[in-house]
Amino acid sequence: MNLLKDKAAVVTGASSGIGRAAAKLFAAEGAKVVVTARRQAELDALVGEIEQAGGQAIAVAGDVRDEAHAKALVDTAVSRFGGLDIAYNNAGASGEMGPVPELSIEAWQDTIDTNLTSAFLGAKYQVPAMIARGGGSLLFTSSFVGNTAGFPGTGAYAAAKAGIVGLVQTLAVEFGANGIRANAILPGGTDTPSNHANLPGAPEGTRGFIEGLHALKRMARPEEIARAALHLVSDASSFITGSAVLVDGGVSINRT
Repeated sequence: MNLLKDKAAVVTGASSGIGRAAAKLFAAEGAKVVVTARRQAELDALVGEIEQAGGQAIAVAGDVRDEAHAKALVDTAVSRFGGLDIAYNNAGASGEMGPVPELSIEAWQDTIDTNLTSAFLGAKYQVPAMIARGGGSLLFTSSFVGNTAGFPGTGAYAAAKAGIVGLVQTLAVEFGANGIRANAILPGGTDTPSNHANLPGAPEGTRGFIEGLHALKRMARPEEIARAALHLVSDASSFITGSAVLVDGGVSINRT
């Protein structure tokens, strides 16, 4: 369909999971994509898959908590692809888990920086490039955690993900007149490598419990979240801005 034909995009957290699926889908829909994460080998493999499928992509490995890296991503989009139209600030991590009184300030700050400060740094450099382009679409991965539900041990993560929604609302009203839309996508439980890493030490039946929290009684595939992201960054959602869009399989409303 080429929903993103001739668009230039940045996707963070692209080495696996939702970010990887989104980068491949955006490229398949015509976008030229700058992908980033910390793992160079995984990014190189992703670029190879995109190019083999006829798309265009470039990998820039780095840490989204680093302001110089946030600027480098935008500079790369401008220099290699002529500008920036789309940014999917997806990178994040659950961080250290535990009751709030037991969290160290270092653990708190690391989780906030990984999930929320990285979103701020991304927007700081993405917005001016989009203004120069005449508009654009900013998308951020938040979570139903901290928005419609609370879970024990997720204080820092929930605070960071809730903060993303506040940032999105402010960006939407600050730059709407410049043709820039800003939205957050709030996935439910998603079958990603990072979630797999959290399951081996969990009690038996944890996965089934997580699936059962959802009205659909399963976790999402990364590609399902990516399709929702595609809608929000494309002109198909041209009158949606400042929204926190649940793509959560009904986990927010399920009581069964």
